[in-house]
Amino acid sequence: MPAAYPDSYYAATADLLEPFPELEGEVTCDVCVVGAGYTGLNAALSLALTGFDVVILDATRIAWAASGRNGGQVGSGQRLDQLKLEEMVGGNTAKKLWSVGEEAKAAVFGLIDKYAIDCDLKRGILHPAHKLEFAEEWQRYAEYLQANYDYADAEPLSEDALNERLGARKYYGGYADHGAGHLHPLKYALGLTRALKRTGARIFEESRIMRLRDQNAVELDTLRGMVRARFVLLAANTGLLDLDAHPRQHIMPIENYMLATEPLDEATRKSLIRDDYAVADSRFIVNYFRLAGDGRLIFGGGERYSPQAPRDTKRFVRRHMLKVFPQLRRTRIDYAWGGTVGITRHRLPYFQRISNNVLAAGGYSGQGVAMGTLGGQILAEAVQGVLERFDLLADLPKTAFPGGARLRHPLHVAGMIWFAMRDRLGSPLRRLRKQSKPATETAPDGPPGNGNGQPSLDGSQP
Repeated sequence: MPAAYPDSYYAATADLLEPFPELEGEVTCDVCVVGAGYTGLNAALSLALTGFDVVILDATRIAWAASGRNGGQVGSGQRLDQLKLEEMVGGNTAKKLWSVGEEAKAAVFGLIDKYAIDCDLKRGILHPAHKLEFAEEWQRYAEYLQANYDYADAEPLSEDALNERLGARKYYGGYADHGAGHLHPLKYALGLTRALKRTGARIFEESRIMRLRDQNAVELDTLRGMVRARFVLLAANTGLLDLDAHPRQHIMPIENYMLATEPLDEATRKSLIRDDYAVADSRFIVNYFRLAGDGRLIFGGGERYSPQAPRDTKRFVRRHMLKVFPQLRRTRIDYAWGGTVGITRHRLPYFQRISNNVLAAGGYSGQGVAMGTLGGQILAEAVQGVLERFDLLADLPKTAFPGGARLRHPLHVAGMIWFAMRDRLGSPLRRLRKQSKPATETAPDGPPGNGNGQPSLDGSQP
């Protein structure tokens, strides 16, 4: 029997597809795509539309992992804010990365429009500061985007202006991003799958890769079948960790948990988030929340460092929700769920040419709805010899997580605990300089970027 989707609000409210078959026997194709999340689906769709013979394999079901369970936020830019990027990679490259982020949002919105995907799309994200010392910094950051990136959709918000829009506790101002958005992530992925199915691409579920042989033609073995392809695109994110040593060193799996309340009446909804925007705050361990299409509050947040799920996920996430919205203490929680997503040490997306015939992408570090969508299109471009955007992302700093296979997760957890302590103590991780130093094109080999600039916008992990 095919794997069931994990219990979640998303699985309960999506029009699920009939299962696709498991791969059996030998097949050949131009391109084999491994992983049927946003990256894999968009890579396969882009290639199939241009005449390539495409096979897509998934170890479980379409969008079974992070692409079907995340916070649904379609954010601007990259996971790091532009000031941090300017310090890391220089001003010119930072501007190119901003453009890539804008193209990623446009790709999501464009696909939804082109294929009439009903996925509860709404516009806007609020970024509230949870500490007073961060509020001015974020207001000035919005002004910086306006002045230096021609981004008129960033609006600084005073504490009073924020409180008019957000009925939450202990936020001190921030900024609004009117050009961002949010959606039902599983409905979006299934809409892409319906479009892909119409191209004639072959889709196989329950087809986990057991072995990859990189020869003149790449061969991939599953339990019951084998694919021989000219090119292979590894788009399984944390699923890449069993396939190749390079992504295993650079992508860290992180567990995150969310809930959905009962449907709220209109007055309550307006009192919580007046304009129906999504929200992602300034904590390193980000609180992220939004109103769903049927009026429920979807909330994710709080730190957890064990790979084991909480004994009571509803209770675990509810505790963090009530710190933000204590007025919901009598509100019923209908759904709670979790999942594994991938982050990189620098919080920059992971793009890598594994060999001449094998490309990989993942590690979107909380920006996966938008960047995963565009990432698939960028992989498809690279197969066709158009390398500008792929090379831009592949050349970004890649520092392996320290400690080797046994110690890298404990060391990363220790770092996250330290940043979480600074969240509580209110020590700013970075101050926006009134006059930034001229940026260079040399990227220092520094520590991973913090989350106190651009938040984890799709809400999939800290």
